[in-house]
Amino acid sequence: MKKHIAVYPGSFDPITNGHIDIIHRGLQVFDEVVVAVARNSEKKALFSTEERVGIIRDAMADNCDRLKVDTFDGLLVDYVLSQGARVILRGLRAVSDFEYEFQIAQMNRAVREEVETLFMMTSVPYGYLSSSIVKEVASLGGDMSEFVPPVVEKALRQKFPI
Repeated sequence: MKKHIAVYPGSFDPITNGHIDIIHRGLQVFDEVVVAVARNSEKKALFSTEERVGIIRDAMADNCDRLKVDTFDGLLVDYVLSQGARVILRGLRAVSDFEYEFQIAQMNRAVREEVETLFMMTSVPYGYLSSSIVKEVASLGGDMSEFVPPVVEKALRQKFPI
């Protein structure tokens, strides 16, 4: 029987509880979810690609049998197909996310029509949450325990010692 695999791409700098919510819910729909950390040299990341992969693996250790954490560069749709997947999983927080994600999904479909994009609305507690906001709170010494898993909070405290 063929496995149904979804690829959940992003920078995950750092992964938040909102991302983890989408991963858990994706695992309820798909046999396997590949968390694909983008190697994007144009973005100034707080954590290296290797650090982000390690943090995600630690944060998601309980799901390691159905979860793969990997990196990619180049066209996302080519990476998706290389993983034996046909679905890109994306989380949406607000209408502004939809407008951007819709454009990307349409372009991906034009490049590789066999790849679909599935949008999941974030759960209510995470509708405002982003990696950028988490980094700002961390840089100012704020409490992050509601926003990120403990492994991420620890890593942020090392980057922003206050």
